[in-house]
Amino acid sequence: MAHVPQIKVPATYIRGGTSKGVFFRLQDLPEPAQAAGAARDALLLRVIGSPDPYGKQIDGMGGATSSTSKTVILSKSEKADHDVDYLFGQVSIDKAFVDWSGNCGNLSAAVGSFAISAGLVDASRIPENGVAVVRIWQANIGKTIIAHVPITQGEVQETGDFELDGVTFPAAEVQLEFISPAADEEGAGGSMFPTGNLVDDLEVPGVGTLKVTMINAGIPTVFVNAEDIGYTGTELQDAINGDAKALAMFETIRAYGALRMGLIQSVDEAAQRQHTPKVAFVARPADYLSSSGKPVAASDIDLLVRALSMGKLHHAMMGTAAVAIGTAAAIPGTLVSLAAGGGARSAVRFGHPSGTLRVGAEASQVNGDWTVVKAIMSRSARVLMEGWVRVPGDAF
Repeated sequence: MAHVPQIKVPATYIRGGTSKGVFFRLQDLPEPAQAAGAARDALLLRVIGSPDPYGKQIDGMGGATSSTSKTVILSKSEKADHDVDYLFGQVSIDKAFVDWSGNCGNLSAAVGSFAISAGLVDASRIPENGVAVVRIWQANIGKTIIAHVPITQGEVQETGDFELDGVTFPAAEVQLEFISPAADEEGAGGSMFPTGNLVDDLEVPGVGTLKVTMINAGIPTVFVNAEDIGYTGTELQDAINGDAKALAMFETIRAYGALRMGLIQSVDEAAQRQHTPKVAFVARPADYLSSSGKPVAASDIDLLVRALSMGKLHHAMMGTAAVAIGTAAAIPGTLVSLAAGGGARSAVRFGHPSGTLRVGAEASQVNGDWTVVKAIMSRSARVLMEGWVRVPGDAF
């Protein structure tokens, strides 16, 4: 019996923020996978090790969590005044699909660095020492991200003393600007608040009618008050991820929120759109111990936020959800703003399971509609491995 040999594809395994992913240059992908479609999805699924009914992704590069089941494809930008086009694929762990409906804010921190190292940014834009400003076109959602990448002796600087809760070791700081991050999701009307309201009553079968803030900024997100669903906002992963009933409740909230936001036409479609929207719950500040055992004092934060990604409570905070948090906090009257004490603010520090994170946002109201100019936060990134990833030749 003839056996198909493995092929090898140039790839780089990178940590960006509190996520990890496999990065590719578009030109390095096998020709059938250079265009969107079934071949590309099949290749990425096999690279990551999905679908895996065991939920471990042992036979692939994935780490069996939403934070580590990610892929990125980069190419020289075709967009004016941009350096690189960035496409993000969230790979399902136990199902055979790749969700292309949103961005990964954490891996965005690694895009500029990889683009420079991979020769996708013109050499004239890279200083010998200082900071390279990389203009990124986020192709999933049609938005601009500006990455400020530190450069030492003409090379990307990855080591440093910037500490990020949720990441064990310090690294170089990469500042990200998410320009006009209100999402133009098809069917969401292009509005930051798709219903036109800062707070809505959302009827969720089996749960009740919940007060929610539904926002398109960074990534479509449904915010709910922690106390309305029986939580305090100080929960860590084990309190929720081992509770099948709780996870089912959050998925129901997510599905009906997606429907209300116009992201899907029926709740049945939510299962094929796991990456968006996100669901997060908020509460007033309180003391708690982070997942590392480090105390977080109520006096050091403005509010508590816990968010779910791909059906599980995130171990820290998704970067795009942080943009949504910062934007909502800047707009008086949202549940996020109220949890932070109300009023207008240009930055917020929130507590998440791994510690704290600060994010800034510039929001303004024009003719009754809220807009946000940009959101800013700092992350870090580091190459973990580079070379080739191998997959069976008939995998796509």
